[in-house]
Amino acid sequence: MNLSFFDQFMSPIMFGTPLMTLALLLPWLLFHKTTNHWLSNRLWTAQAWFFSMFTKQLMLPVNIKGHSWSLLLAALMMFLITMNLMGLLPYTFTPTTQLSLNLGLAVPLWLATVLTGLRNQPTHALGHMLPEGTPTPLIPILVIIETISLFIRPLALGVRLTANLTAGHLLIQLISTAVLVLMPLMPSISIMTMIILFLLTLLEIAVAMIQAYVFVLLLSLYLQENV
Repeated sequence: MNLSFFDQFMSPIMFGTPLMTLALLLPWLLFHKTTNHWLSNRLWTAQAWFFSMFTKQLMLPVNIKGHSWSLLLAALMMFLITMNLMGLLPYTFTPTTQLSLNLGLAVPLWLATVLTGLRNQPTHALGHMLPEGTPTPLIPILVIIETISLFIRPLALGVRLTANLTAGHLLIQLISTAVLVLMPLMPSISIMTMIILFLLTLLEIAVAMIQAYVFVLLLSLYLQENV
């Protein structure tokens, strides 16, 4: 029983073939494609308005040199939101509950921001390792601490997204199992538990969108330090 709670986080396999690739490609099929028509429909207008507002808010504190990242970050934001929300549907799989996938997204993007800073302004990028006005005896310790904090950033990005989604899905499954068990025994308690489950589902929808935004926002902050 306890092991079955974690079966939802295992990559689905059909005929011996993992379906992780299909789960990653499906969100892109749901996005509205541009057309040559002069007048767009409501879905495309709403999508364009969302991307315009999000890109403006995200790139506002970033230097002009970093605005070339706007397309990448906006696409990553929409991709993570879609995967997180689709994972809340019944009989679906959430790829972002896999730490390997989240680290595969976090490490290259974080490394790209670091390499961008080392290429464009190496003195400023290396200056983050040692705050100004540090006493001489504390210089080696602070350099080690800042280096560790720099390399732990991608791990924090991946673990934060994985832990939040995994905890929410586990909690929903535990409460839904309690609802089914209590239904024939104590119907009134089961109904109250079902209300809690509904509210938790709404909270998990908000968490799915917020965690995607936090992931992209932290990447933009790392970019801001290096451009």
